[in-house]
Amino acid sequence: MALQGWAQHRHAVDTLRASYARIPPGDTVRLAKKTSNLFRPRAAAGYAGLDVSGLDGVVEVDPVTRTAEVQGMCTYEDLVDATLPHGLMPLVVPQLRTITLGGAVTGLGIEATSWRHGLPHESVSELDIMTGAGELVTARADNEHAELFAAFPNSLGSLGYATRLRIELQPIGPRVLLRNLRFDDLDELLDAVGEVMRTGEFAGQPVDVMDGVVFRPGESYLVLGRFGADGPASDYTGQDVYYRSLRSKATDGLTAHDYLWRWDTDWFWCSAAFGAQHPAVRRVWPRRYRRSDVYHRIVRFENRYGVAARIERRLGRPDRERVVQDVELPLDRTAEFLRWFAANVPMAPLWVCPLRLREREWPLYPMHAGTPYVNVGFWGTVPIAPGARDGDVNRAVEQRVFELGGHKSLYSDAYYDRETFDRLYGGPAYRAAKDRYDPDHRLTDLYDKVVGRR
Repeated sequence: MALQGWAQHRHAVDTLRASYARIPPGDTVRLAKKTSNLFRPRAAAGYAGLDVSGLDGVVEVDPVTRTAEVQGMCTYEDLVDATLPHGLMPLVVPQLRTITLGGAVTGLGIEATSWRHGLPHESVSELDIMTGAGELVTARADNEHAELFAAFPNSLGSLGYATRLRIELQPIGPRVLLRNLRFDDLDELLDAVGEVMRTGEFAGQPVDVMDGVVFRPGESYLVLGRFGADGPASDYTGQDVYYRSLRSKATDGLTAHDYLWRWDTDWFWCSAAFGAQHPAVRRVWPRRYRRSDVYHRIVRFENRYGVAARIERRLGRPDRERVVQDVELPLDRTAEFLRWFAANVPMAPLWVCPLRLREREWPLYPMHAGTPYVNVGFWGTVPIAPGARDGDVNRAVEQRVFELGGHKSLYSDAYYDRETFDRLYGGPAYRAAKDRYDPDHRLTDLYDKVVGRR
């Protein structure tokens, strides 16, 4: 992709500021964007909203300092296209192509490099933020806006919107060479995770990337990869489906580009719900439409019109609860959670992705620096049992994660009361930043945005 350049960037920021000025005083401020990777309903604004149309690119890539200047609405797909020609990648590239850099920083993100590099916001050294008060500030860990810099991750746009971010990059080879290790016991799987996190290698071989899949407690796979100059290159954008290959291939390889988007083609395994993994359907489903944003549009259509739900009811089947979550558990409690989940939530497979904060802690998502964690991702629906309420399974997940000392990402359904939410997600630090940078509360409050009126 062509770089935006600084002149274009300044023009886009001017356009954004002008759109803010047009919003009537006292009205809620929102982005004027139609797409989202969230699994929460978005309220429609009665006005045009903030114009971020020119803030969706890469301004500059510096291969010497291994940094990039990136606009807040730039997707990781476009960011990777700009960095890979230099043999570089962001320290963490979330799994789905259309996640934006600003979205991953303000809403968190994770991937297979997170066991070493943490979360996407930890690679940000400086960012420009349009605050709720309409001011454009440059925030760093060591300047007068350090409070905002610290509170911005996991604020989900309730303190402001990033217009520019300076991020670190790391080298990546043309190939990613993979080992798919099967485990019949969850404790053995997590012992292997711990070994990699302690030593940076497994069985004497260095590890650059690590994630895995749990099909059931007695069958899980840890995928360990290293960056290389050459090697095999499988293709999972055609008839083959990536996650299924873990069961049949002890070793594998992908181009760097295809590795970064290996989960996007089939939205992990969720494309099966649309028939996209059936061989006959897959042959006629164009490759360019086998991507997460297409599936997400299908889900939004269903959420709006409920066509499939009405059909299910006519067939006499129970209503279903959406259980779409990512949770972080301490490594030493993860097996306990996975066994509880298998016994209580009829859903599989599950994604596992180890992570560890790099250096510091962040108030709105207070994990402990130095502690190894494992992200567990699960995305689907479960039947609502007779006498149960929609949301009961999600509430049970929230409670179990809390009991085990974990945390839950906020991109999907949440059911916390305000007191619990404030305790778990840095309420005092959030309110201090909110009062300073959005004193008139032009941006929706974090709790209202995440939990709403449940």
